[in-house]
Amino acid sequence: MSILHTVNKSPFEKSSLESCLKYVKANSAILLIEDAVYAALQGTEIGERLGSAASEVRLFVLGPDLRARGLVDKPLIETIEVVDYEGFVELAAQYDKVQAWL
Repeated sequence: MSILHTVNKSPFEKSSLESCLKYVKANSAILLIEDAVYAALQGTEIGERLGSAASEVRLFVLGPDLRARGLVDKPLIETIEVVDYEGFVELAAQYDKVQAWL
């Protein structure tokens, strides 16, 4: 079963993303939304860990949330894809299940 994992908490304040990374399986995806978009930035420990997970899972970040936090021009980890709201809906429909990590 393929799962789209959504994470919305900053990895610098909560352990939601760390928990997600422990349970995510191959052929699934992680979508960073709201304050979790900070994990998409290059040069952080969590960014490196997330980038390493890209060998087994697809990584996405919500573009409007990057813009809302002034991160559009910041370098993102190379393996992450930026999606808009329409892309979010398409991902939710593409995967068998959506798991929200709060």
